[in-house]
Amino acid sequence: MHKRINIVILGISIIVWVVLLFNPGHIMTLEHCHVSDAGPSATSLRMLLAMNPVPAQLTGWGLMVIAMMLPKLIMPVQHIYAYSLKRNRFPLALLFVSGYMVVWMAAGLVMIAVIMGLHLLMPGSYLPATGLGIIAIAWQCSPVKQRSLNRGHDHSILPAFGWPAYRSAVLFGVQHGVWCVASGWALMLFPMLLPVGHNLAMLVVTYIMISEHLEHPQFPRWRINLRGKLFRYIAAQAQMRLRGNQG
Repeated sequence: MHKRINIVILGISIIVWVVLLFNPGHIMTLEHCHVSDAGPSATSLRMLLAMNPVPAQLTGWGLMVIAMMLPKLIMPVQHIYAYSLKRNRFPLALLFVSGYMVVWMAAGLVMIAVIMGLHLLMPGSYLPATGLGIIAIAWQCSPVKQRSLNRGHDHSILPAFGWPAYRSAVLFGVQHGVWCVASGWALMLFPMLLPVGHNLAMLVVTYIMISEHLEHPQFPRWRINLRGKLFRYIAAQAQMRLRGNQG
């Protein structure tokens, strides 16, 4: 069962990654508004919104969250399947993911507003991404970041029957989403502020966020943590396969 869950979740994530790389309708990038070059104004804001409708930006944000975050939900979904009745497993997992996405979409509204505002003030500049990159590095080392990661590992037992089971699944997703946003808001925002190269940055950020999610909870304090568990896992799997082929 766990292997099937892994295949389904990773398969969906890969499909969405392909969509993002093709970037249909420029849903993952802001169209440049030349009026903003003269400085922020009501006219430049209207032009920016006309060229980059909020619904389209939210669609791109939602796809970005699915592509980057869905692999992090493998363990919670496995937890739901392990402690739920067979007939309730899929709807409870779907409710969990829905609650999780609601939190990230709400965060997306704020982040899109920040992205558009900075684009209006400093179009084509690397300064916002540089400043946020510094903040993201500090946040990665902070005890608040570690505390948020620790709370993301809190997987309580869900009720098995009726309305309490459905409500608990949604709340579980919302809770997981809140701590995930608290942990990764800076990393998620960083690629969107880059004038170019956001796809590569998204891949790097995805690797970092999955790797840190695999780490065991740690005592919250200021520290430099490279969080290399995903690399060690990939290296171990490659080594086992190499030995198997040689055998």
